[in-house]
Amino acid sequence: MSTTLDESDVGIYCYVSSLPGFRAVLKQRYADFIVNEVDLAGKAVRLSSFDLPPGCSEEEEKSISFGQKSFKDEIELFRALAGEADTELLKKFLQMFATAVDEEIPPIILAPDGDKSHRAEVHNFFKKNFKFVVTDTVDGGDGGSKCIRIRVSSGNGGKGRRGKKRKDMENLGMRDDRPFDSRGSDNWPEEQGKFLRFHLYKVNKDTQEALGVIGKMLGIQQRSFGFAGTKDKRAITTQRIVWH
Repeated sequence: MSTTLDESDVGIYCYVSSLPGFRAVLKQRYADFIVNEVDLAGKAVRLSSFDLPPGCSEEEEKSISFGQKSFKDEIELFRALAGEADTELLKKFLQMFATAVDEEIPPIILAPDGDKSHRAEVHNFFKKNFKFVVTDTVDGGDGGSKCIRIRVSSGNGGKGRRGKKRKDMENLGMRDDRPFDSRGSDNWPEEQGKFLRFHLYKVNKDTQEALGVIGKMLGIQQRSFGFAGTKDKRAITTQRIVWH
């Protein structure tokens, strides 16, 4: 059973004033520290809702696009050529290419196809519509079937992965006269304005670390986020973040 210590128990016998004392509790857990940023109106910033903004829907199908180039029409053509399952696989592959920076993008293998003429049609489709990838025919898992493998072209002329990707995007008309912007913000809807502001609520995590996780999930660079200073790591904090 714990007992309360008095000043005399720790060697304190006199005081510099006659003011009444006070008691306090030493806090050690991160949950003991609640930090809320204060906005320009003097109000504490709090995360009050997880609802999507009006007009946004998680069910809306997103077209794959790089800069000024959208592959929505090409994907629909491929859907008619290869079917739904292979189309979903291709969309994931294109999304990785659009967001990856230095990571190696693994190849994808389409469903087994025993029709040689149809495989040739698929090869020609990629040569015409996706010049930044190469295709070849490989053996299927059962050893008897044939499948088409799709991978990023490796003929970079001795340049690094980053330079190769940028060159591929330029060849596809994915940028105009503006400076290269790897954040992908060129596709932001005009009606939404130039900036996205949200409240970051984090628990026992550094601000930079939390934004790094968000940036990795969304395929954008961490330096795209703006904020008014980092908040404590060992705490529960809420602050405003701006992305452009």
